[in-house]
Amino acid sequence: MALFITFEGGEGTGKTTQVQILVERLQQTGQSVIALREPGGTPLGDYLRVWLKSENQPLTPEAELLLFAAARAELVRTVIQPALASGTHVVLDRYADSTTVYQGYGRGLPMAQVRAANAVASAGLRPDVTFLLDAPLDVTLGRALGREDDGGRRFEDEALAFHRRVRAGFRRLAKRNPERWMTVNAAENSDVVHETIWKRIQGLLTA
Repeated sequence: MALFITFEGGEGTGKTTQVQILVERLQQTGQSVIALREPGGTPLGDYLRVWLKSENQPLTPEAELLLFAAARAELVRTVIQPALASGTHVVLDRYADSTTVYQGYGRGLPMAQVRAANAVASAGLRPDVTFLLDAPLDVTLGRALGREDDGGRRFEDEALAFHRRVRAGFRRLAKRNPERWMTVNAAENSDVVHETIWKRIQGLLTA
């Protein structure tokens, strides 16, 4: 059975690195796997990713919510669902949980609106496992702010209170559904983080 694996967490938690390491490990064991990120993975998603990161014009939280949902709707239906149906594992950097946290807990949009947008975008597709990479904000934001600044809109530039709400939101979601979520200490060395993740994946592959 193909697995749908998602990585979540705030800025600078190392999601992209862990996605790459996991995909390479799965490929080494002969597994068919693709790595994706949100927004991205489709022409629409790639366009919106560039626009969201480069455009400095004001954007309302409602518009932000719907743009991310539009990118996800296209990705789920044209890439993720076909891949899973063909037996290919999907490893995704951010999914609907990020929308719940960033636009719901972070931006303060009504959760009913966020849930409705997520429901349409995801078409009911839920991950088999979600890894929450979590670490203190002084660690993660230090990494995030050290990345190259493209001069556009970045979540890294939000106030500290925003990032506190985001971290608390992710931890709340993970606590509510421990069967799907696994919280990993992102302050550890990347190899240590990966081995923790790999043990969980092995269990799912042999189940």
